[in-house]
Amino acid sequence: MATNENLPPNVIRQLAKELKNLDESPPEGIKVIVNDDDFTTIFADIEGPAGTPYENGVFRMKLLLSRDFPHSPPKGFFLTKIFHPNIATSGEICVNTLKKDWNPSLGLRHVLLVVRCLLIEPFPESALNEQAGKLLLENYEEYARHARLYTSIHALKPKNKSKSGAISESTTALNVDQSNTVLSENTQLASVLSTSAAAKALSANSQDQNAALSDPVSGASAAPRPHAAKVAVDKKRMDARKKSLKRL
Repeated sequence: MATNENLPPNVIRQLAKELKNLDESPPEGIKVIVNDDDFTTIFADIEGPAGTPYENGVFRMKLLLSRDFPHSPPKGFFLTKIFHPNIATSGEICVNTLKKDWNPSLGLRHVLLVVRCLLIEPFPESALNEQAGKLLLENYEEYARHARLYTSIHALKPKNKSKSGAISESTTALNVDQSNTVLSENTQLASVLSTSAAAKALSANSQDQNAALSDPVSGASAAPRPHAAKVAVDKKRMDARKKSLKRL
């Protein structure tokens, strides 16, 4: 069984630093699974990028590091079955970064990002899966249909993003409950205000009629305006709503 003993101390230190960085600041759509006892095999879950046939799927892959890493590139394999020109049916990944374009200065983050970018932009010219490569060049819709089918059957389903996602969901639920409470309070308040407004309107009507009987000219100018009464009620409703929202 491979362990960290297979790697030189300086490589172990470098990998420990990289893996810590990946854990604290993961690349978008990639989750690295770390085994502290064995840095020679690194697993990662890659989310299918939006707008591709791999969307709504999570694909597990692994990188195998040799003893002379980083002088030689890691070998990459998809453990989740995927229909892709640059990924063989055995799971082997064909990308120049892991072959002729490898540079010892390239870190694991770069490798993982390149693999995810491969899901966005395949290279059918260097296909390991000839069927996928041919379909991509000749009939994209058919290629996409095959890729979506594989994704729906074999890919893992996305989970909650993180703890912050759970907190967001809880907060949303709490806000819904509070909104319902505020809505209920506002409904009751509106009912009370409506009753009060009706009473005021009735009183204003009576004053209108009395003023009109006693002095038609001055009564017309002194009577309360229904519009002004409505504005006052609306203002009270707005003030009540603001107070309710401040409690959230």
